[in-house]
Amino acid sequence: MRTAKAPELPVVLLEDAGALVGLVFALGGVGMTVATGDGRWDAAGTACIGLLLVTIAAILSIETRSMLLGESANPAVVAAIAAALVGPGVESVIHLRTMHLGPDELLVAAKIEIAAGATAAGIAAAIDDAERRVRAAEPLATLIYLEPDLRRSLVTPPIAAQPTGEQHHD
Repeated sequence: MRTAKAPELPVVLLEDAGALVGLVFALGGVGMTVATGDGRWDAAGTACIGLLLVTIAAILSIETRSMLLGESANPAVVAAIAAALVGPGVESVIHLRTMHLGPDELLVAAKIEIAAGATAAGIAAAIDDAERRVRAAEPLATLIYLEPDLRRSLVTPPIAAQPTGEQHHD
């Protein structure tokens, strides 16, 4: 249930299990009410069914939250995609993001390093080749967006100090 990418699987599983357990609670409450003549058993069975439904709702909200918010691919898949991106025309992956759009659809967005002297035609060919390699490595990768860039130094120059105080222009 934790690894399912289709939200209907945990919903159906918990709904059916909850229905069966709820029937047991109802049978127990009604049976004890008939046996003892005390209506509090029926109320206790009903309360147990209510607690069961709240518990199922909480579990479903936890398990389906990531599907609603956009769950990324697991680390092994991300590593395979990053490795597949690097090849002829693509020197490295600057950053990479993935998101499941559905049970059988994975979005891949990456900024990739291209050689400084690459031509537009060379960049387009490198991107097409990288997309083919990614789809071969991960068939669920249906939407792939690649942004070519040059790797820049991680150290940025300091911002020049601006004069302080008011300046009057005539």
